[in-house]
Amino acid sequence: MSQGRRALITGVTGQDGAYLAQLLLGKGYEVYGTFRRSSSPNFWRLHVLDIATDIQLVPIDLSDASSLLEAIRIAQPDELYNLAAQSFVGTSFETPLSTAEVSGLSTARLVEMVRHLKPDTRFYQASTSEMFGSNSEVPQSETSEMVPMSPYAAAKLYAHGITRMYREAYGLHASAGILFNHESPLRGLEFVTRKISNAVAKIKVGVTDSLHLGNLEARRDWGYAPEYVEAMWLMLQQDEPADYVIATGESHSVREFTEAAFALVDLDPEQYLRHDERFTRPLDVPLLMGDATRARETLGWQHATSFQKLVEVMVRADLERWQSWQAGKTFPWDAPFHTDEMRVITRTLRV
Repeated sequence: MSQGRRALITGVTGQDGAYLAQLLLGKGYEVYGTFRRSSSPNFWRLHVLDIATDIQLVPIDLSDASSLLEAIRIAQPDELYNLAAQSFVGTSFETPLSTAEVSGLSTARLVEMVRHLKPDTRFYQASTSEMFGSNSEVPQSETSEMVPMSPYAAAKLYAHGITRMYREAYGLHASAGILFNHESPLRGLEFVTRKISNAVAKIKVGVTDSLHLGNLEARRDWGYAPEYVEAMWLMLQQDEPADYVIATGESHSVREFTEAAFALVDLDPEQYLRHDERFTRPLDVPLLMGDATRARETLGWQHATSFQKLVEVMVRADLERWQSWQAGKTFPWDAPFHTDEMRVITRTLRV
């Protein structure tokens, strides 16, 4: 049923964009992916998945409506997956205005373009569990109150609302996936799970001797990213658009993730773990855990990868990368070129 369909993925170079592109290509889609032009293009994930030459790449600027218009005209998508964003919560406190622009207002531009240029396009908006914020209801579902606690969450809440509004006001097939945290070896190093897996691997092979973290007690609902992009696709195959929570229904702390990661390489975390106030956010959501009942009953979706298996997949991947790097092998990868975060000065410290 998917043969010959055309999909446009904004943010195709990110974790979710790369996995989604791989999924759609496997289903026979013609895939177009947008990326932000820079002096150092970041296509390593597409190369890791061996799909870099199978995607039609379109440069865009999310703050420039004309470039979004051109991307839609070029791709003529049957399905548009809006995954591009400034997606790191910590960074949003440092750059709240650009986060609002990129993660919030750009969605309004996109759905407006779809409405005028190709209203039969099925639209997916990447929403986030961070929108629930300080809501103490556990687990959180599609109807739970949303009380964002970061500029990122506030921007995403606007994008979530505008998606629903265009669905109801203009009849667009526009759905939002309220995805809880989902990780993989393709996760960016600024995210705590990959930060942990990468540091544990570096410690094991003798490249570094410590892991610096902030709040160890924050609890998140962590799933496996390749399974979550399948849920995105399933949403756009439904006759009627809707919003769906995608989650495992389990919650684990940063401390639990850290301990599980060190255990996999037979090391004692207490010898290497350092608490660092630099990585404590001005506001931090204490607990997120999702109720994916609607997705299970309507989409037939449910997660398959356990928390322990997720940690193992990530640590093993980073360990293999560092061992290969030490052996002099060349392969697409991010870690060797990542900025040493201990040398970065931010203004997010509490005063």
